[in-house]
Amino acid sequence: MAFVVTENCILCKYTDCVAVCPVDCFYEGPNFLVIHPDECIDCGLCEPECPAKAIFSEDDLPDDQLEFVQLNAELAEIWPNITEYKAAPADAADWDGKAGKLQYLKR
Repeated sequence: MAFVVTENCILCKYTDCVAVCPVDCFYEGPNFLVIHPDECIDCGLCEPECPAKAIFSEDDLPDDQLEFVQLNAELAEIWPNITEYKAAPADAADWDGKAGKLQYLKR
């Protein structure tokens, strides 16, 4: 099983999780991060580091976030790898916890 980045990361895109990943399995899009499921070693270091609480183990994924398993897999194949911390967008805190953010996902 891998970890999955879910909807709350959209427009927040904190990279605290990236900084602790021992295998560099995060990929960066314009306003969202994803985890490559074939590269994730299920160590769990990323989950507690996410200020937006947007990362879950596949085993603990909320039912309303199941589509993000496939989204992470698909987007990790086309987006560039990110291996270092970057500052979050200036308005990240404003978006944290907002519902219905999937409509804002930029591919």
